[in-house]
Amino acid sequence: MAAFVNGVSSVRIGSSTASSFCGNVGRVAVRSSIKVAAPKRRFTTVMAASGAALEDWLMNNEVKSELSTTIRAMFAACKEISYKVRTASCDKVACFNDFGDEQLAIDILSDKVIFENLTNCGTCATASSEEVPKEVPISENGSYSVAFDPLDGSSIIDTNFSVGTIYGIWPGSKLTGITGRELSASGLCIYGPRTTMSLAIDGVEGAHEFLLMDDFSGRHGSWVHVAEFFSVAEGKLFAPGNLRAAQDNDGYKELIDYYNSNKYQLRYTGGMVPDVNQILVKGKGVFCNPASPTAKAKLRVLYEVAPIGFLMEAGGAKSSEGKQSVLDIPIDSTEVKSQCCFGSENEVKRFEEMVGVPDFAETSVNP
Repeated sequence: MAAFVNGVSSVRIGSSTASSFCGNVGRVAVRSSIKVAAPKRRFTTVMAASGAALEDWLMNNEVKSELSTTIRAMFAACKEISYKVRTASCDKVACFNDFGDEQLAIDILSDKVIFENLTNCGTCATASSEEVPKEVPISENGSYSVAFDPLDGSSIIDTNFSVGTIYGIWPGSKLTGITGRELSASGLCIYGPRTTMSLAIDGVEGAHEFLLMDDFSGRHGSWVHVAEFFSVAEGKLFAPGNLRAAQDNDGYKELIDYYNSNKYQLRYTGGMVPDVNQILVKGKGVFCNPASPTAKAKLRVLYEVAPIGFLMEAGGAKSSEGKQSVLDIPIDSTEVKSQCCFGSENEVKRFEEMVGVPDFAETSVNP
């Protein structure tokens, strides 16, 4: 549980406790009325690489059997993808990996691995991938449906930047006519120097991090619970997505100017998964991806925006598409796209105030 000592939030990580200290947001730009009058503090964190195995953790938290099985299928798929990413051969065009007698691009292979694991688990009714955005029937007896981006950031694998998998698990057999509010679970798997999974489950407090511990066997490791996230404090860290939109979105340009003039730290890799996940790990900051007349929203709500929003809000952050939580965006089709912002409460309010939802940024299904 999060504790508060002298006004400082505390995040329990593994079996340890670390305090979240944040600095003053600083001077307020002309259009921003969001002020934070907290004294300047230092943020520290301690990672305790010990804890329960995934299966034991799910059981201890009384996660429903069918949901637990579906979650474990995604963890198994991501463990396999982690190995494939580490052993991929890359050229200047794409990354590949051998799969039986065929050589597949790593993002297509990741898609195939996830579909196979969801098919074999027996609890998935319907699945849908951003690679082929349509609802695919899996099992007539399935209780849950899964939407996923198999390998977000696949274009930067050749540079050895961190990439990841995004997924959301909804109850029932439909992945349209829903919202993010109805999610049963969602997760981000980060393939970086370490392979980690950040997970949120409806009914389980907080967001949770699992580490893939390599046991140097053919099983390629096992998942161990290592951290819990309950709050995101104010702090000067920003990751600006779709930066070209600042050319013809005046509100976004003004927001970027605010970050720079107030000496925020730029922490942006171009991979959405690590750029968002750092907010949970650091316990501060903001990620935003606005639209503009010439740089339209590209993020699909079903595969990326809603699952990430569910995870971030569970971990104590806020989310917005410019006027409301991303979890309230109607998902009427697999093609619904939206701008988004994730981060601390005041940073998301600042995004709503300065960027908002201009006519050109309305949620859309345009290609």
